[in-house]
Amino acid sequence: MSALSGSGNPAWVRALLAQGWVAPLMRLALVSAYLIGGVNKALHFDSAIAEQAHFGLHPPALWAALAIAVEIGGSLCVVLRRFTWLGAGGLAMLTVVAMLVANDFWNQAGTARFIALNSFFEHMGLIAALVLATLLADVQPASGSRRA
Repeated sequence: MSALSGSGNPAWVRALLAQGWVAPLMRLALVSAYLIGGVNKALHFDSAIAEQAHFGLHPPALWAALAIAVEIGGSLCVVLRRFTWLGAGGLAMLTVVAMLVANDFWNQAGTARFIALNSFFEHMGLIAALVLATLLADVQPASGSRRA
């Protein structure tokens, strides 16, 4: 159990969350889109450059390289629980840039505005989850437990 065991959750929820595999799996799930995106961009760098140019980020090759480095490096920091603050912070900043350039609902109308608005706030929720992952990185397991 962690320092959060007195959370008021039902016993079965606490028991599930105390399993050693849950936290690492959830960290991987949290960053999975970034990790897959970074690897995909690295394998298809020309397409990654075209994507950055499409969103008006110049020079696009530099932005593509930065996105790859942050997506892969930041994801590994979060998954491995090493320098979580740096990895999650980098991913959050990348997400802010994406929100502002790709989900500019304030410049759209109709269905496009609806889609961009939803995506904007979904990304905001992802940033919040990255902040929570950083907070939880400081929680030490109870003595006798493995660090997850």
